[in-house]
Amino acid sequence: MLLEWERRRNALTQLRVLDLAHPVLSKEDDHHLRQVLRARVGEEIVLCDGAGGWRLARVAAHDLDLLSDTVTDPTPPETTLYLSPLKGDRDEWALVKAVELGVSRVVPLLSRRLAVRYRDEARAKSLARWRRLAREAAGQCRRTYDLEVLDPVRVEEVPVEVAVGDFGGSSDWRGVHALAIGPEGGFEPDEWSPQHRRVNLGESVLRAETAAVVGAALLTLFRGEGALTVGEVENG
Repeated sequence: MLLEWERRRNALTQLRVLDLAHPVLSKEDDHHLRQVLRARVGEEIVLCDGAGGWRLARVAAHDLDLLSDTVTDPTPPETTLYLSPLKGDRDEWALVKAVELGVSRVVPLLSRRLAVRYRDEARAKSLARWRRLAREAAGQCRRTYDLEVLDPVRVEEVPVEVAVGDFGGSSDWRGVHALAIGPEGGFEPDEWSPQHRRVNLGESVLRAETAAVVGAALLTLFRGEGALTVGEVENG
């Protein structure tokens, strides 16, 4: 198993295909492989289907030679991060880290203090970019399950089982499988109903993008069923 992972890690890249039995690279991926990465004949790459399946292949002159059977990785527990769009590219940075950390899906969260324009064309461009970045990041970290970027929701549409990142919240993350992180300046005091559980992210006041990454790490650490609290993790 270790050798298998080392081959995946050391491969030139990982690319997404629709059918692992008969893999065909998109024109964009083929160009990226041969012109941008300058892949040499004989170099190994990983092919995956975004649903846990993957196999190794070797670059040939005009095609790919398959090197292994298809393997399907175990399905990870589902985790969801509700992420507020942020100024500049800070939300994109947080999104990529959520991919690397293993979060299952990210939902753009629209709240009262949203500091960016997020309507019509701006919204469509942002969503398209988030989805492209999520796919690229999955290949870079050898993740075989796609991170889903869902359509935006407003705070009042968020299910009650979603926890809210709150400096004054509980340090007990048991049962948390979905988390909402606010924009710059945080949420309004009355923005969430009392039904939503509050959890803290540690003892420091964090920037919004840092809070998103810490929240993603804690989500994937506990996976909704961990027995430790944030304080116990900090204390080793």
